[in-house]
Formats: sequence, structure tokens, C-alpha cells
Amino acid sequence: MFDFLSEKFSGVLGWLKDKGRLTEDNIEQAEKQVQDALLQADVPYKVVKDFLESIKNEVVGQNIQSELRPGERFIKIVHDKLLEFLGGKNALVLNSFQFPSVIMVMGLQGSGKTTTVAKLANFILNQASKKGKTRRVLLASVDFYRPAAIDQLKILADSVGADFYRPEVTDPIKAAKQIYDYFKKNAYHILLLDTAGRLHVDEVMLEELKQINKLISPRYKMLVLDAMTGQESLSVARAFEDNIGFNSAVLTKMDSDTRGGAAFAFRYELKKPISFVGSGEKIDDLESFIPERMASRILGMGDILTLIEKTEAKIDFQDQQDAAKKFMTGRFTLQDFADQMSMVSKMGSLQKIAKYLPGAGKISPEMLDKSEKEMKKFKATIFSMTKKERILPQILDASRKRRIAKGAGVFVEDVNILLQKFEQSKQFAKMFKKFKP
Repeated sequence: MFDFLSEKFSGVLGWLKDKGRLTEDNIEQAEKQVQDALLQADVPYKVVKDFLESIKNEVVGQNIQSELRPGERFIKIVHDKLLEFLGGKNALVLNSFQFPSVIMVMGLQGSGKTTTVAKLANFILNQASKKGKTRRVLLASVDFYRPAAIDQLKILADSVGADFYRPEVTDPIKAAKQIYDYFKKNAYHILLLDTAGRLHVDEVMLEELKQINKLISPRYKMLVLDAMTGQESLSVARAFEDNIGFNSAVLTKMDSDTRGGAAFAFRYELKKPISFVGSGEKIDDLESFIPERMASRILGMGDILTLIEKTEAKIDFQDQQDAAKKFMTGRFTLQDFADQMSMVSKMGSLQKIAKYLPGAGKISPEMLDKSEKEMKKFKATIFSMTKKERILPQILDASRKRRIAKGAGVFVEDVNILLQKFEQSKQFAKMFKKFKP
């Protein structure tokens, strides 16, 4: 997500950061590189022009705090303007819904709309679970145009633990009425209604959505946009806003080769918030769009808060506590070492995790891929050991190492590398404990 913009901005601002003073020449050079980065990310020219104008006005007119170096001052201005364009520091984050509510989900065919409906259901159920509450969530669809769309939603509903209702009629308007009546009769907290899309905006689709909107009066109308379509997604959003209206957007496929231009321009152009972004194909790959975190991510400053939230969602708190305690004491075994690597794997690939870390743009994908493969090799090696060997690695002689290597499908050299890394980790833990205040 935002990999392209982050890489470009890191390159632009990296050389400027340590400048002892700002001159007209280096400011102009930096602005030109920022402009090129945004245009290459498919941000509309007018938005780029307005963004650069706001930066120029700030550089000329603001007396920035003196503790920052001149280069850092410019970077802070860029960060603040990025934040402003993405929605502002106090932007409303939609991380909870009022009950009971109907959420009408709209979008073009191929935007990931049906999967997003299930992701939203999963998000709502997980948020309720964290608070020790239960929510009755109903999923239904009036998409009778796309083959197997309703069957797909049924499978997704089952996978997230939500209820599903299939209307008895196939006319979209009558079906919407049946679904709404079922929702009210059975006192559900949330109805997520998947609507029909087309490959392009057309009048028949818009008229159908207008009638459904009038019939069920949804509290929330969410527009799903494919971020890979770039500036075209803004045109799609305008058509939906002019004809039906919507509260907020969900940008999908932000983990793909998209350059982030749509997300950058959307709030500024449409004056509508982005509520969520789809960051992968898995059902829990849905993130709240928090402008302050996104601005930091674009500038290569990382997003530690989101990483912490993902850790809390993926890894049991007690397991985290136990692992931290063992690490701090330096008393961990190869089994603990394997368990820690398994915890990391639960978070996704190293490339995915690295995107949340400050300065991660400097780590090449090749290095991360190499580390990923090494970690898998280490786990296979440990799992090839006996329980005693995992607890007492000092008993591993040449014969045992050959047996372990054969069982794991690696070389004896790989076993030795694992043992070296394990010993280094223990030494680091001891050093960390020694210097801990």
C-alpha cells in the first residue's frame, strides 16, 4: 500500500533532510521531484498543482519552530499538507457503526465489492468481540446479473460467521424489499446489502440503485472503488455521488501495483472520506483509513500503531507476554525461537510487515524475500529436532546435525547457521537486559 509513493517521496526528501539551509534552488528541486512523483502516481494534474501551491505558501509564509533543521522543516510541511489532503488530523474514522443499521454497498463489477461486504461483516464482528459483545449481522445480495454472485456471498458469510438470506424473487427492487423485511422481522443489528454492478456506469444500474436507496433508506452507503483504475475511480465516484450519494468509500486492491494516486486525490476532489482500504485477498485484509497514519506511511515514516493493532488481532495477548518474558530473561529455547517465528508468520509476509516500519523503503524486496526463505528453513530445521535437542542444542554433534538436516531437507551448514543465529539472539537479549533502565 502506497509503496510507489513511499519509495518516491523517500528518495525526494532523503537528500533534503540534512540540508543545513534551504535555498530557492533546492526547494525548487524538491518541489519538482514531488510533482513528478505525484504525476507518476496518477494524481490529477490540478490536485498536484494545488498541493504544490499549498507547500510553497507554507514555506514562504510560516515561521516554523527553530529546533528543526531547514531540511526537516520542509519535510514537516510536506507531511502536514499530505495529512490535510488525505482528510486531516481530526478526520472521522469509521471504526464502529450505529445499530440497527442498513449498509448499502455499491460499486462497479470487478471492484471487489462482494468480498468487501464480507470483510466489513468480519470487521464488525471482530470489533464487537473485542468489547465482549455479540452482533447479529445479516448479508444479502440483489446482484442477479453476475453468475454465482449470490452463491459467492453465501460462502463468504459462512466463513466469517454472519447470517445469510436469499430472497425468493429475482427482481432487484422486490428482492431488496424482501431482504429488508427479513432484516427487520428478525431484529438483526446490521444488514450488509450487496448491490449489482456493471463494468461501467450506466443509467439502468443507477436507476435501480436509486429505487433501492429510496425503498430501504440505508443509514450508510459505501462505495467500493478499485484503486488500480487510478483517476477513472474519481469519475466513477462522481457519477455515484451525483445520482445516489454515498457516505464514504472503500478503496480495494491497495496491495497490488496501484500507485496510490486515487487515495491521495479522493478526499480533496470528492470531499468525501475514505473509511477503509483493502490490503489483500484474505478476509481480514481490511484496514481503517486513518489519514495521519497514511501520511506517515507515504513519507516512509512507518505506521507502528496499525502494526500493533494487527499484532493484537492476530496473536493471543498471553502468548505475546510469554514470548516477551522469555526474551527479556534470555532463557528461551529453540522451540521458543520457532514459536516466535510462527508469531511473525501470523502477521503475514516480511514484505507486508516491513511496510509498517520506519525506513523500511531502504530494505530491498530481495533482502526481505531472502530472510523469509531463511526463516522457513529455520523452522523446518527446528521441527526436525527431537524435543530434547530443541531444549539442549549443545548436545547437537555432527551425527545429530546430519540427521536433522536430512529430515528438514537442508544442508548441515544450514543447521550451523541456525545455531549461530539462535546464539546471537540470546546474546542480544542478555545485552538488552543489561542496558534496560
